[in-house]
Amino acid sequence: MDSGRVEEERAAPAAGKQEAGRTIMRILVTGGAGYIGSVLVPTLLERGHEVTVLDTFPRGTTELAACCRYAAFNPVRGDARDQRLLDGLVPKADAIIPLAALVGAPLCEQDPITARSLNLDAVMALTKLVSLSQMVVYPTTNSGYGIGEKERYCTEETPLKPISLYGVTKVEAEAAVLDRGRGVSLRLATVFGMSPRMRIDLLVNDFVWRAVSDKAVVIFEGHFRRNFIHIRDVVKGFEHALANFTSMQGEAFNLGLSNANLSKIQLCERIREHLPNFIYLEAPIGEDPDKRDYIVSNEKLERAGWSADWSLDMGIQELVRGYRMIRNSRYANV
Repeated sequence: MDSGRVEEERAAPAAGKQEAGRTIMRILVTGGAGYIGSVLVPTLLERGHEVTVLDTFPRGTTELAACCRYAAFNPVRGDARDQRLLDGLVPKADAIIPLAALVGAPLCEQDPITARSLNLDAVMALTKLVSLSQMVVYPTTNSGYGIGEKERYCTEETPLKPISLYGVTKVEAEAAVLDRGRGVSLRLATVFGMSPRMRIDLLVNDFVWRAVSDKAVVIFEGHFRRNFIHIRDVVKGFEHALANFTSMQGEAFNLGLSNANLSKIQLCERIREHLPNFIYLEAPIGEDPDKRDYIVSNEKLERAGWSADWSLDMGIQELVRGYRMIRNSRYANV
């Protein structure tokens, strides 16, 4: 292929059919039955896209059952590391969203072999199959920033210094996606909010759960700060990247709430505004095994036209309503 043709393909948007002024795409989502996928996939189907979900569906539950009413929904039971499946599915897609991963430092430490093969090797294999006419929107994590400098915001130019196996695998996979030239990376803040495949172990979800069920929490190293983002604004971020792919491709974007760079203590204070009986205590001794501590700037994505719909307070209220129904600790990742 001559260099002129390569540049032409690189600049062209992915294929998709036009319908009522919208581009309808064929989208492959690996790990689409998980915490984020079970909110993202129904949204994409509602927008009229054709969505194939590759997932092992290990729990045998019904997070995507409501999607079966759409003829454009194609669930495929299988592993995102299965090369034969990828060979058949990837070429048919206009866009690929690789959600399949072991998510979180504790889970990756429990199973480091799967963490590397699924979080990194599978993504690298996928990038080799993607043509220059296809789009990849990759979700990584802003935990790649590790321990930030005091009072200095982490931007997309900040050196990545992950301090966990989870962070390392996601950072290396992001590099593989961006090096291919047809990818956009979304560096997600700590996600919160209700999902059909709920996770209670995420920080906001966990603290609200404790406030509702136990009325108390003991905090280790309460000064550690994180950035936060509602799950539906994550979905909005994916949609924005697909719609604006040509102008965003080849780059990483922090995806979080600009007004929600909070310490654990500050988060507890916000929760107590909604649940006045909530008691939180900071342990005088002991350490949090998760040493991440940073504040993040999300200005780059905001300048690209994305904006959040969900505030932290709205998310806390949503979780309180949800936890009136949930009474089972199985909604965790470890």
